Amino acid sequence: MATNRWIRPEVYPLFAAVGAAVGICAFSLVRNICINPEVRVNKQSRAAGVLENFAEGEKYTEHLLRKFSRNRSPEIMPGLNSFFTDPSRN
Repeated sequence: MATNRWIRPEVYPLFAAVGAAVGICAFSLVRNICINPEVRVNKQSRAAGVLENFAEGEKYTEHLLRKFSRNRSPEIMPGLNSFFTDPSRN
């Protein structure tokens, strides 16, 4: 009975948006803790000081999504955008 009062169908999109935000945040935190070369969790790595590991830093920075989107146009729907903005289509 109490769930009917608090959880209504209008609230489901809000739950989805907050869940997606929490998922993105968790993904970012886990990615940084596990594979970021600047983050050192154990004591031995922290005692090493500043490391000159440029290759590992470049590997972390140039991930697959960045390589995929580098030469693409910054549009969500390029076909639809060109349909409405290209004057030669009239």
